[in-house]
Amino acid sequence: MTAPVVLIHGLWIHASAWAPWIDLFATRGLTATAPGWPGEADTVEATRADPDAQNDVGIQAICEHYAGLFEAQGIKPIVVGHSFGGLIAQELLAHDLAVAAVAIDPAPIKGAKSLPFSQLKSGLPVLGNPANKKRTVSLTAKEFRYSFGNLLSQEESDALWSAVTIPGPGRPLFEDAAANFSRHSPAQVDTHTAVRGPLLLTSGTDDHTVPAKVTREVFALYADNTASTTEYHEFEAKGHSLTIDDGWHDVAEFVLDWLAAKGFGASAPAATESIG
Repeated sequence: MTAPVVLIHGLWIHASAWAPWIDLFATRGLTATAPGWPGEADTVEATRADPDAQNDVGIQAICEHYAGLFEAQGIKPIVVGHSFGGLIAQELLAHDLAVAAVAIDPAPIKGAKSLPFSQLKSGLPVLGNPANKKRTVSLTAKEFRYSFGNLLSQEESDALWSAVTIPGPGRPLFEDAAANFSRHSPAQVDTHTAVRGPLLLTSGTDDHTVPAKVTREVFALYADNTASTTEYHEFEAKGHSLTIDDGWHDVAEFVLDWLAAKGFGASAPAATESIG
């Protein structure tokens, strides 16, 4: 029986944004679900109405939340994560809590040192105020356009902002920003010795929030782990909104093809750069 898929979103995007992916995965024989982060309500509207429920939620709490869900359901799933969800997916895989993982435009793990200007600017709405570490922060439509929708029309970017954005906890961004200065950072992933299922890292070539340069650096951190497979793919002319904008289907199809090539679901295999 094929393992179920758990889809994990990143900051500022509600779990319901994965609905089209869930439907598409079902056509390929994969049962997918998208449980939200701790403190996130079932709907966009309810989450916006009670943002304080996510106050001070950090990377460790999010990882433990999903690990607890897996244990309660008795599953060892495939995990597909976007942005901070991609970082969480890597941690769950490294701890052998998943059979395979896809990290789409993932937030950088400890060890990635590049800090392109666009990444810094994307994080400023949170990192610009130290008080945000313990509270939730919302993006304005203008901030969303820069961080997520830089390749979209104003109309499409604003529509996505209105439909799927939610307040997000500031703590994960502060923890990630300080990762290389912390001995026991929650953004640390065992890239060297973990014996685990296959991992696909992907990036959009025009991502402002997590530029491709950063994800390529993360990919290089896995280079000496020859016991496990790690692959990398870049989506041309894609920004950080690539999982939710009108081009999401192409991204999802690539993920499905890669999973099929690893023995999960049914699709045509896709070519990738590979380690291991």
